Amino acid sequence: MNFPLYIAKRYIRSNSKNNAINIINRIASMGIIVGAMALFVVLSVFSGLKVFSLSFTNDIDPDLKISSTLGKSFLISPTQESQIKKIDGLASYTKIIEERVLFTFDGKQEVTYLKGVDSNFSKVNAIEKKLFNGQWLKPNTYQVVVGYGIAQKFSMGLFDFNHQLEVLVPKPGKGAIENPEQAFNKTEIIPVGIYAISEDLDSKYVFADLGLAQELLEYKNNQVSGIEIKEKAGADESAIIDQLQTIFNNTVTIKNRAQLNESLYKMLNTENIAVYLIFTLVIVVALFNLIGALIMMILDKKGNLKTLFNLGTEIKDLRKIFLLQGTLLSVFGGIIGLVLGVIIVLLQQHFQLVMITPTLAYPVVFSLENVLIVMGTIVTLGFIASLIASSRVSKKLLE
Repeated sequence: MNFPLYIAKRYIRSNSKNNAINIINRIASMGIIVGAMALFVVLSVFSGLKVFSLSFTNDIDPDLKISSTLGKSFLISPTQESQIKKIDGLASYTKIIEERVLFTFDGKQEVTYLKGVDSNFSKVNAIEKKLFNGQWLKPNTYQVVVGYGIAQKFSMGLFDFNHQLEVLVPKPGKGAIENPEQAFNKTEIIPVGIYAISEDLDSKYVFADLGLAQELLEYKNNQVSGIEIKEKAGADESAIIDQLQTIFNNTVTIKNRAQLNESLYKMLNTENIAVYLIFTLVIVVALFNLIGALIMMILDKKGNLKTLFNLGTEIKDLRKIFLLQGTLLSVFGGIIGLVLGVIIVLLQQHFQLVMITPTLAYPVVFSLENVLIVMGTIVTLGFIASLIASSRVSKKLLE
């Protein structure tokens, strides 16, 4: 067995004759355990908050979205549609039209997005699961599905034939407008469903049939503003994007879910990094106890070290004893802290011990990535702390 490792393990298992040193060692070990546990729990909580925050946008955003690079809309030919269907890893796609328009109801006005969708939309997005009331719209009708926020602003219910919901879309063209009433394409629409996702998204979209949106915007039958795509599980996203760019001759912009919500992803990742750095600083402070404990151990074992030195043990091997001792303490403390942290996270996941609201538990996610991050952090910082403490062993000290 490696001689420094053998001695280091003996020092870990044995107690010092000086009770103060034993107390300092226990405090150092407890600091590592608590630090590892706290770091893992906090990272798991923020992973849960990230998943919880993104779950709202995931209900309404596709895996991939194609939009025009040159303008608001583009044409898609039957040949291009048949090529899209043949792409390996593509589960389904839907053609959409998005445009900011004016809605009026009972003297109230609201400018928001009209989103025209075809019959495949429900295969790409799980919006139907978020219906708060009513039903999803039928193709080739004047039915619409509105958000809960818009319904509240308008004080509007479903199938209200006493008050008509009206949509007004500016007519395309140039030149001065002589009659303002002729400047808009307008039609009456029938709300048949209300969706509820989040406060922001509930006021963002009014879903209508694709044909109705094309009629209001005076688009051609094959003219759309975007195509949304659902991927198969395990599909190669980059390969799908390359094939789509080839089909459209690099005249379109293709974004995945993270790129569609770039600011949200950046904010969540920045928060995660900030919390990690803050708790890493806490661990660094706790590891000062480890440095102090190892230095006290060196002074306590000074007689033994002098004997080993006189027997021919080199200074570097004597330093390695305390380097390994501190590293082993960090490893064992990290493992115990992680076990405790995993237990806390799993208990929260299964029994919902901590609640945000009476019906919503604090979200946590158990992740192997977080386990590796915590273990890597503890071992790395523990090694550095042990290296600093073990450097105190020198010829001058032993003489």
